[in-house]
Amino acid sequence: MMDELMLYLHVPFCVRKCHYCDFLSAVHNAETREKYVQALCTELRTRGKEYSGRIVTSVFFGGGTPSLLLPAQISRILDTARGPFVFSKDAEITMECNPGTIHANPMEGEANRGKECFEVEQNHDEEKKLAGYRTAGVNRLSIGLQSANDEELKLLGRIHDYEAFLETYRIARKVGFANVNIDLMNALPGQTMKSWRETLEHILALTPPPEHLSVYSLIMEEGTTFSEWNSQGKFTGKLQIPSEELDREMYAYTGKRLAQAGYQQYEISNYAKEGYLCRHNFGYWTRKEYLGLGLGAASLLGNVRYANETDLQQYLEDPLAGRSEQPLSREEQMEEFVFLGLRTIRGVSRKEFEQCFGESVDAYWSKVIQKNVADGLLTDDGEAIRLSAKGLDLGNYVSAQFLL
Repeated sequence: MMDELMLYLHVPFCVRKCHYCDFLSAVHNAETREKYVQALCTELRTRGKEYSGRIVTSVFFGGGTPSLLLPAQISRILDTARGPFVFSKDAEITMECNPGTIHANPMEGEANRGKECFEVEQNHDEEKKLAGYRTAGVNRLSIGLQSANDEELKLLGRIHDYEAFLETYRIARKVGFANVNIDLMNALPGQTMKSWRETLEHILALTPPPEHLSVYSLIMEEGTTFSEWNSQGKFTGKLQIPSEELDREMYAYTGKRLAQAGYQQYEISNYAKEGYLCRHNFGYWTRKEYLGLGLGAASLLGNVRYANETDLQQYLEDPLAGRSEQPLSREEQMEEFVFLGLRTIRGVSRKEFEQCFGESVDAYWSKVIQKNVADGLLTDDGEAIRLSAKGLDLGNYVSAQFLL
């Protein structure tokens, strides 16, 4: 039986950088994107030879904005991947998609302003483009909405409004996408409990509602426009950043409301209808091996973490150069096992830990576990260690205590 492998394929292009985003992205045009696809296919063919004995169970096109690529380019990448790899019959193939890149260039007048903008071609209408992704093999769409409030979308620097999202969602359903995730963000500057509830209700009222929701609290990442604005004191008055208490209230309400709507929370920030857990992302949290390809992509293979070249020109010239590797010590592997496991609602399995490392989790963290159980942040039923409802609010604090 062949070992399983997940593929992550990075597309580092955006129309412009959102104000909260610190992800790796690059300036580009149609020619650059085509050169990038060629380089990515070269890396796929070459790296694929090293891992050709594996069966691919999931593929994730992340970004950046993968929906800036044409369906023919996505098809070419997947066809290339099918050369060295065997895909499982039910392989989950996800592509991130932003509404502003599916519409027939709604932001054309704005596209030439600023260093990170570029021309957006109009050679594909919305339905043709989304249908093309389906034909290429994409069977799961992840739509970056973030908010149903147009004022909040503008503040975030998104290139679309809520109506644009609705049109993208409608067409995605029309062309046959039956597994759709929507990304949402809360604790935004100026966001209230009322506006957050309204966003959730808008999403739950969609017909049909999405199969999966990823809900993240805003983090002020260094180097972002939001971080700069925050240091300049711009988030005051109506744009005041929600307090930690309000952030937690939003989080608790989200879990309760989505549970009422039939979603099961399976990770700190992810909720799914029955049968629609994101297998790819859940693989990260359970330390399944994955091969990351493309600019800046990361991999975990044989307890070694790899990271690709982050300079676009260098990657285009030689997509196989500039790859770093970091073998993980036994202690680092155990830390990851616990840290990632605590992100999931299923928690850290005592049995699985012992199977992996030949020792009990208590041999390293007995006092930490007992302390956090006493503080009401962890639960321990003898089979698994989990964050409590209170602990979910303080997950980073709890996880940090498991560093050796």
